[in-house]
Amino acid sequence: MNKNRCAWVGKDPLYIRYHDEEWGVPIYDDKTLFEFLILETFQAGLSWITILRKRENFRAAFDDFDYCKIARYDDEKYRELLQNAGIVRNKLKIRAAITNAQAFLRIQKEFGSFSQYFWSFTDHKVIYNTFHDLSDLPAKTALSDKISMDLKKRGFKFVGSTVIYAHMQATGMVNDHTVNCFRYQQLREGKFRID
Repeated sequence: MNKNRCAWVGKDPLYIRYHDEEWGVPIYDDKTLFEFLILETFQAGLSWITILRKRENFRAAFDDFDYCKIARYDDEKYRELLQNAGIVRNKLKIRAAITNAQAFLRIQKEFGSFSQYFWSFTDHKVIYNTFHDLSDLPAKTALSDKISMDLKKRGFKFVGSTVIYAHMQATGMVNDHTVNCFRYQQLREGKFRID
């Protein structure tokens, strides 16, 4: 049986799996939130499918997104990452990954966890939008503007409002599956896993 999915998915099996199993599922785990944040910052100016195809390479290159290790990366590790053809070799984004890991640790220290900080912007609740068409989805919102500004004040890089809104969508802070998508209602009902 063909499932009705969000229009952006297309036919790529990797994209389909990502849409069906991950996109929009609420995430409260700091490690996974950090992984998505790093991937979103690398995605800036590129397509998400490009990042998805390199995701395993990113995991290998960035110590499985261990932010404690990344926060301690030195110049030698930075140069090694610049030579890694399996990831996006952008000097500023690689530097930002290290800077962001350091800022991430500061937030954990202040709030107990990054999740506690991040979800406090919505009072720890998911925002359920009711978009009918892909063209209805915003690239950013007043809330993503607010989170972006706060993260920048805390020393994060490559966290513009559009990047943050994509992060909010990916990590389930907002349910932006279109209402005709089979995942929209499942997520509303708390069915996060696909059987």
